[in-house]
Amino acid sequence: MSTAREPSSPDLPATMRAGRILAPNRVDVATVPLPEVGPADVLVRVARAGICGTDIHILEGDYELARFPLIPGHEFAGTIVAVGANVRLHRVGDRVTADPNLPCGRCPECQRGAVNQCHDLAVVGVSRDGAFAEYLAVPERVVVNIGDLSFAEGAMVEPVACVAWGLKRLRLEPGSRALLFGAGPMGCQLIQALKGAGASAVAVVDVAPSRLAMARRLGADLALQPDELPAARELAPLGFELVVDATGVPSVIEGALAHARPGGTLWVFGVAPGDARVSVSPYELFRRDLSIVGSFAINQTVPAAVSMVRSGAIDVAPLVSHVLDIERFEEGLEIAMHDPERMKVQFSFGEAGA
Repeated sequence: MSTAREPSSPDLPATMRAGRILAPNRVDVATVPLPEVGPADVLVRVARAGICGTDIHILEGDYELARFPLIPGHEFAGTIVAVGANVRLHRVGDRVTADPNLPCGRCPECQRGAVNQCHDLAVVGVSRDGAFAEYLAVPERVVVNIGDLSFAEGAMVEPVACVAWGLKRLRLEPGSRALLFGAGPMGCQLIQALKGAGASAVAVVDVAPSRLAMARRLGADLALQPDELPAARELAPLGFELVVDATGVPSVIEGALAHARPGGTLWVFGVAPGDARVSVSPYELFRRDLSIVGSFAINQTVPAAVSMVRSGAIDVAPLVSHVLDIERFEEGLEIAMHDPERMKVQFSFGEAGA
């Protein structure tokens, strides 16, 4: 494929800087060729790109869809600088993000609308190069304008889209009380989303004091250390209608059902290791009418997520705790993996990321 450039677009460099995962636990920052742009693609100059828990799983070698060597990164925002010959809806200069999932559109799952379960799913930053680079080429069909959102907010749209998809799966009953494990950047989005969807009260459990403080700021009715968990019963003496795991920690998931009231639901939102197992009593599921709901990634919810961020329904700006230049790629990954107080870590790309 040849690189397509609009006459009005500036001259583009032949190379760019990118953070790469070469193999599990091996990374570098390198100069690589600019992505090629197909006739139905746009080329985005990346302004901000955020580290997701999935990126950490890829780094550690326990994410099945990943292919190495890889430029990871699927949470991003930037400006279109070139378009393919068949692009019709987007122009050079548009401020955009994108749905990183690229379903085939042909398999039985795609045909029934379950595109996140596509049998031949490609994912930007997972099975093909992603946004931890100065430039990224993506199909026009997955591009969404962010308008006047900041680039930092635009790079948070994909995580919000994950929350939006989970809410669709959940079908939360108005007035439900929720117990949430994990007050990281995803947990703090979930607090806001659950309250906005009709939850009457949300209790949050985390080990990091700064995260608990953020949870309170963003609407949590109770924000507790794990040893304070019994106090959550003040909100729900008979148990919670909804219990949410946003940690991906198997032991947390295993213990979560004990806090659900009869007829309650456990929402498994966090990403556990692929080989992890938990023990659940099938009799308890049967006897107490319990449900377990999972939600994987996103399913055509990026436009809704843009609206949620723009309206203030989910305030993402306070959740960006670290902004680093891509030359500090390894340092950013270390912060995301090991700093218990950090929230969202984003990479910035020169003036475009200002």
